[in-house]
Amino acid sequence: MTDSVFGTSASATDAVEQRMRIQLEVNGDPIEREVLVRQHLVDFLRDELGLTGSHLGCEHGVCGACSVLVDGELLRGCLMLAVQAQGKRVQTIEGLSDQGELAILQQAFLEHNAMQCGFCTPGMLLTARALMHEQDAPSRDVIRAYISGNYCRCTGYQAIVDAIETAIIRSKASGTVRASGASA
Repeated sequence: MTDSVFGTSASATDAVEQRMRIQLEVNGDPIEREVLVRQHLVDFLRDELGLTGSHLGCEHGVCGACSVLVDGELLRGCLMLAVQAQGKRVQTIEGLSDQGELAILQQAFLEHNAMQCGFCTPGMLLTARALMHEQDAPSRDVIRAYISGNYCRCTGYQAIVDAIETAIIRSKASGTVRASGASA
């Protein structure tokens, strides 16, 4: 049978609704769910698990609002399908916040007023965390370049750069994060 409007067969339509059972770890918790094979990871996290810290912005991977960590790597949740997370470890802003891993960054963002409307803040925090785990003492230019994939319409970025720089200095002074990615 062919759809006269779109010219697709019934089997093509059925393929769009295919489901798959996945197992993954989200913020330290084992999760097993059946998902649509076309569902994006960020939609799965928000709609199926109620983890709404990762936002949907551009849905093209350019704004950074949907950032999550997958097996420790910073990724865009709108560019990854939930089925691709099969067997992986996913960390969201909620999980990292609950573990206290972002406390220095969060305090610096608060002090520098770097989270005005808050929409970009989760992605900015995860991106800043990734930078802190990769480099010991990045310059302001490196910080700007590193967050350049995250859009913010409120702050003009100066406050965000200031906050990240402050968090790096405090983290280094307290020995809480090393560039190797390991916490002290």
